[in-house]
Amino acid sequence: VQLYMAQGKGVETTQTQRGAPSVFPEGQNGGTDLSSTYFHHKVPIPDDDSQMWFSFRKLWAFTGPGFLMSIAYLDPGNIESDLQSGAKAGFKLLWVLLGATIIGLLLQRLAARLGVVTGMHLAEVCNRHLQLLLCIGRQMFQNVPRIVLWLMVELAIIGSDMQEVIGCAIAFNLLSSGRIPLWGGVLITIIDTFVFLFLDKYGLRKLEAFFGVLITIMAITFGYEYVMVRPDQGELLKGMFMPYCEGCGPVQLEQAVGIVGAVIMPHNIYLHSALVKSRQIDRSSKKELKEANKYFFIESTIALFLSFLINVFVVAVFAEAVYGRTNIEVHDICNATGILHLDLFPLNNETLQVDIYKGGVVLGCIFGPAALYIWAVGILAAGQSSTMTGTYSGQFVMEGFLNLRWSRFSRVLLTRSIAITPTLLVAIFQDVTHLTGMNDFLNVLQSMQLPFALIPILTFTSLSSLMSEFANGLFWKIGGGVVILLVCCINMYFVVIYVTSLNSVWLYVLAAFLCIAYLGFVGYLTWLCLIALGVSCLDVTCRARDDTTVLIEQQPEFDS
Repeated sequence: VQLYMAQGKGVETTQTQRGAPSVFPEGQNGGTDLSSTYFHHKVPIPDDDSQMWFSFRKLWAFTGPGFLMSIAYLDPGNIESDLQSGAKAGFKLLWVLLGATIIGLLLQRLAARLGVVTGMHLAEVCNRHLQLLLCIGRQMFQNVPRIVLWLMVELAIIGSDMQEVIGCAIAFNLLSSGRIPLWGGVLITIIDTFVFLFLDKYGLRKLEAFFGVLITIMAITFGYEYVMVRPDQGELLKGMFMPYCEGCGPVQLEQAVGIVGAVIMPHNIYLHSALVKSRQIDRSSKKELKEANKYFFIESTIALFLSFLINVFVVAVFAEAVYGRTNIEVHDICNATGILHLDLFPLNNETLQVDIYKGGVVLGCIFGPAALYIWAVGILAAGQSSTMTGTYSGQFVMEGFLNLRWSRFSRVLLTRSIAITPTLLVAIFQDVTHLTGMNDFLNVLQSMQLPFALIPILTFTSLSSLMSEFANGLFWKIGGGVVILLVCCINMYFVVIYVTSLNSVWLYVLAAFLCIAYLGFVGYLTWLCLIALGVSCLDVTCRARDDTTVLIEQQPEFDS
């Protein structure tokens, strides 16, 4: 069966035997690379004639994309999830954080392999191959999944961007002792983002080094808090390696679900698959592909290990300093030390609830003003670094799904405007509690977008026609499917918990309609991907066939 492309566009025909169709773009085996990269140049990989399995020179050349990717594990949304985990459950949920980070590493491995082997990032693969793998020739069905996928990923990016704006605004407010209002901090984030965007003009390696500096600042600041608080190391190790939560109830269960939702972010899958394209790799050489996959995985492991340590620092600090404390207890401590913001702690014996803002104030009350300012510096570094990676994610996604190349200025102006407008309104007309409370809604929003990254990445990395010998084996297919199903179920539970807490009939009705549409598209996407993986009994749109011929649309010229 042949797939005829509309409007008389040129096509390349690839004939295969019965089974999976061949979808390698021209250039997969040494031809012209049809994919594009956002970076102006690629980092060369040094030659190493030795037969050693490992080379530090090559690891250094491959170092960069994994650390940029790991910043998404350290954004203000994750930091708030960490401190709430420590405040609500002590050290008991550290094993959940460890498990979520390991799952994240495995998913990032799939993303990096897709970018290395195909020379395309996930958005480009979705655009070019999702519908071409199927026998759905009508233009409507070719465009709808692509546009909806783009919108869903854009929602996740905008949600993450809003969290970063909130974190930066709170950091500026704390560092200025309240002299910079929250709305002023929101406006400052507009300026500094454009300033940082010019850094890549000085070279890719310098840009990666700048991100490394921001990660180092987070490690030093949160590490300082960790050393100052001196948490119980025995309880920390017990909570990290014993998958059990003694005496936990619904509050701790909700927090465990929130940890998974905050750690595994959908747009980060798209980002990492694009970042690995910044290295010069001969994709016609299997040896170089294997080598690149190896070093990118090692680098990602190191980067996520460091991000995990930083997250552990935050959890441990609040588990030791805040867990079990009451509002009146902290109020009395702050009153004795002369710290302002006493209005944050009502005079009652209810358990203390903390967020990014209140958490910094509590640290200042208990351990002195230095702890508050150092905390604010760490939050500022987390917000600024995440802002940059969110900008790159948006650029890759827009280029991949829509074949559009916007300038960085235009791209940031659009996403920042969308992210800042509601944040600025809340900052002006509401207090800091409502501003930080937006993080819960944004975590739910990003959790709902996870299937639109996890389902495609598992599908495309399992296609031997696309990945050749680097396709997922049976273990990865089954294990990846189970993990993705588990993660999606956990996050849907998180969404249900949030919706039921709204206590509004109209919101329930609206949420019901949205859930029907949402689950319908997730089911449709799953159906497409199962057919692509060879479950032909689900394919009701095509007639039976013995041989498969897939026509690959040549990439049109990009509009500037």
